[in-house]
Amino acid sequence: MSQGQCVQFFVREGARQGGRPIHDWLFDLAKAEGIPGGSVFRASAGYGRHGLVEDSFFELAGKLPETVEFFGEQEKIDRLLRHVAQAGLKLIYVTYPVNCGVTGE
Repeated sequence: MSQGQCVQFFVREGARQGGRPIHDWLFDLAKAEGIPGGSVFRASAGYGRHGLVEDSFFELAGKLPETVEFFGEQEKIDRLLRHVAQAGLKLIYVTYPVNCGVTGE
């Protein structure tokens, strides 16, 4: 088991950076920093500075919250956060320490 840092970015589904979905842009940035992997999770509902949104109306497609998550060494996560800020993005994020391992080893 190893220790590391997890970061979760909270974005709107359909958000773009450089003409691409923001999660794809974040994935490429994380890969370039040597972060081994990431995931994106789509919420069925959420509320925040944009009010309440739920997955109950067809016309809300593309407007639900998403979480884009990475974990890795703290220095790599810190560099990722700096690059996101330098790109001019104002994303809400949280970080927390994690213990990482693989079962069966």
